[in-house]
Amino acid sequence: MKNPDRDTVAHLDALPNIGPAMARDLRRVGIDHPLQLRGRDADELYRKLCEVTGRRHDPCVIDVFRSAIRFMEGDEARPWWAYTPLRKAAERGE
Repeated sequence: MKNPDRDTVAHLDALPNIGPAMARDLRRVGIDHPLQLRGRDADELYRKLCEVTGRRHDPCVIDVFRSAIRFMEGDEARPWWAYTPLRKAAERGE
């Protein structure tokens, strides 16, 4: 798994769980640099992506966004599916 220096990483696709397609999706919602992920909300970015593209994306996109945000905020590099339980708990109102 990719594990760049979060203070100097310059490209979105250098982040854990972010490849070219997810980097394009992040750019579509106004995120051009990894540092812009700090303090962002994965659910909000997902809603904006769905709005911008005019279609509903797979909810696992929220998990990928969350993994990148958390990494940039200091969490260890984890696979995106490690964040799926958080999303599902939120969906249940927990």
